[in-house]
Amino acid sequence: MVATFTTALVRLGHLVQQVFGDVGREQDLTPQQAQLLCLLVGGPVGMTELTRTLHLEKSSLTGLVDRAEKRGLVARTRDSRDRRVWLVELTPEGERVGALAHDGVEARLEALAGELPVEHRELLASAIDGILAEYASTTGRPRPQPTRPQPARTSATPA
Repeated sequence: MVATFTTALVRLGHLVQQVFGDVGREQDLTPQQAQLLCLLVGGPVGMTELTRTLHLEKSSLTGLVDRAEKRGLVARTRDSRDRRVWLVELTPEGERVGALAHDGVEARLEALAGELPVEHRELLASAIDGILAEYASTTGRPRPQPTRPQPARTSATPA
């Protein structure tokens, strides 16, 4: 029996979390640390945005960043536009580990979808993009952005 739409999304969410866990263990990271580093691959991110994106309380995010900072993976810096704002950015070691984690997650997810025809992958990517846009418009929260610039897609390029 085919899962309902919402059941399928919940299962997919769990699978993505499992992938972060598996890849994180390979890099000696917790799943949360792997997610943090993957988010930072695209550049520094403010603490407030990280709490929203990672769905963590402020104190939990502070502990996560403290532990990653202690390992030499991230550093906190002041935002030059607003000195009240703290940004979290990757250190050189964090860039190395973050790239490995990001590439590992991406490769595993691509492999899991490898048997899907290109048109199904594009349809799924479009549907997910629509869900993210609806979430952003109804919550007022910024729409999640890719952590790295995405290559231009053609019909021959998998999503």
